[in-house]
Amino acid sequence: MRINRRTKLVATIGPASRDDNTIGQLVKAGVDVFRLNFSHGSIEEHAQVARIVRTQAANHGRYVGILADLQGPKIRISSFRDGAVELRVGDSFRLDSMCADEEGDCRGVGFSYLPLLDSLGCGDIVLLDDGRIRLRVESVSETALDCSVLVGGRLGSKKGINRLGGGIAAPAITEKDLADIRRCLFCLEKLGYR
Repeated sequence: MRINRRTKLVATIGPASRDDNTIGQLVKAGVDVFRLNFSHGSIEEHAQVARIVRTQAANHGRYVGILADLQGPKIRISSFRDGAVELRVGDSFRLDSMCADEEGDCRGVGFSYLPLLDSLGCGDIVLLDDGRIRLRVESVSETALDCSVLVGGRLGSKKGINRLGGGIAAPAITEKDLADIRRCLFCLEKLGYR
């Protein structure tokens, strides 16, 4: 008896789950769509996973979708000299586009997304590391944001930057996304899909 489900099961494939056996077990368990995270891994790795998914779906007599989840824009801080810093409430901290990568310290860190300076103003709350760290913008110059720490903690290199309430302008599709789409289509053609 076939059950008509309205809910679809989506499984993200990563390094620990991309082998034949694990994907086969997931197909057998009822996964409907396998998500390939294009923020990580190479196109060749994703193509190999797609081949395994197609093989295992055929082995189990099921149709299983493949979702290519594009990375999209990433607005991140640069790297710290020592990998991470500890920020305390009340500290001053500078987001500085002129600070070289791997030169960040407890006083500030670089970033490369220059439109950030036009998206933030005095009083805005900046979220770092998925909101674990919160800064208030005290002043904005042509190259930097001077902030005070509202919520401190350990801040590592390459963490995301956002604004409380959103509003940082960024293109929806990046050059990397376009290249990933082209390579993905090429791989699908090699697999016999058009």
